[in-house]
Amino acid sequence: MTLVLAGCSGAQSTFDTAGVEAESVLSLFWVMLAGSTAIWLFVVGLSIYATKANPEAHSEKAGVRLIIWGGCVFPVVTLSALLVFGLGMMPEFRRAADGPTIAVSGERFWWRIHYEVEGEPGVVRSLPRNGVESANELVLPVGRRTELLLGSPDVIHSFWVPSIAGKTDAIPGRVNRLVLEPTREGVYNGVCAEFCGEAHAQMGLRVIVLSETDYAVRVAAEAAPAALLDHPGRALFSANGCNACHTVRGTGDDGHKVGPDLTHLAARRTLAAGVLPMTPENIGRFIASTDHVKPGVEMPVFDTLSEDDVASIADWLGRLK
Repeated sequence: MTLVLAGCSGAQSTFDTAGVEAESVLSLFWVMLAGSTAIWLFVVGLSIYATKANPEAHSEKAGVRLIIWGGCVFPVVTLSALLVFGLGMMPEFRRAADGPTIAVSGERFWWRIHYEVEGEPGVVRSLPRNGVESANELVLPVGRRTELLLGSPDVIHSFWVPSIAGKTDAIPGRVNRLVLEPTREGVYNGVCAEFCGEAHAQMGLRVIVLSETDYAVRVAAEAAPAALLDHPGRALFSANGCNACHTVRGTGDDGHKVGPDLTHLAARRTLAAGVLPMTPENIGRFIASTDHVKPGVEMPVFDTLSEDDVASIADWLGRLK
């Protein structure tokens, strides 16, 4: 019982709600649980009555009445009431957004994020890439209905932040929309809820809910170029081909946007989509032993670099806040 109750709270619990949609889903769960329990108790009670409490033979008329009222009428009425209750939630889920529009792309095996996306994406193979880019941390303003444009360039992923809203698939070749309305500031965990490959279980996400003012400050800070350019690790980063995949704005390394944007890497709470805490030591560990830290990740292993070079690159990246 203690272990069961431990799952009712925390940054990734559907019972510890911090969003309008999650609260509605939780209400639906409790109502459906009550309805299904009522049906179960009625049917089991009827079975006990017929086999234990009054086991003698019943007339055909009595049997037909039990079947009609207990097996048909009661379940149909109860399930119909649950259906009406559930459908009544749809208008709230479809209410238009009044906050920012953010594009979130599920990629093997991390999350690409573009803040303040403008315009209609239309038919695309992947999401539009205008706006302020970040990765693996999604910042939302509290009390505002924020629209997420969800897509993927590779396989089907599923975006799910249990404490804030239900899950929505990110599908290659199309854009799905999800509106989130957080009700409480804090840091919440999100996951990919659709098996997408070897590192699926290590495709985490942090959702940070801030006040509107703090949200605007955070997005403006994300838009700024890298703060530290005069560092030995900067040259090693480019010389060893890291800039072929990663972008560090302000350095001229655009990385063709293959991998996560690293402009403000050190400001994030975790590394490798939630696998490790963000520290220079862990950055160096990930560079030198990528396949051990996150098996299945598509980033190549740089095990030919010397320890000093790895430490220098990691130290530079660890200062990009």
